[in-house]
Amino acid sequence: MGATDDAGRLTAADLGGPLGERATLVQFSSAFCAPCRATRRVLAEVSAMVEGVGHVEIDAEAHLGLVRRLRIERTPTVLVLDADGAVVRRAAGQPRRADVIAALGAAV
Repeated sequence: MGATDDAGRLTAADLGGPLGERATLVQFSSAFCAPCRATRRVLAEVSAMVEGVGHVEIDAEAHLGLVRRLRIERTPTVLVLDADGAVVRRAAGQPRRADVIAALGAAV
């Protein structure tokens, strides 16, 4: 997915809130997903540690159009966006904090 591909770029309108100044961690979750709760904690910790990084959680069931556009197949799925909203990394499943920090390196 290229940076110029509309499917690979998200806006504040897509997210329902502003992009992070340097990068944004976008988490797709569902209501009864236990790993989603742990993922929320990890991403919140990382976004608090790294200046200019935002964290947005999106309810996959309430945003099916976006889920289809981005081909989200399971929850949690985490997207790492650069400052312009381009998807630079994505991963499904519960991430480790070190992996999230490493993935941010591609965005900032």
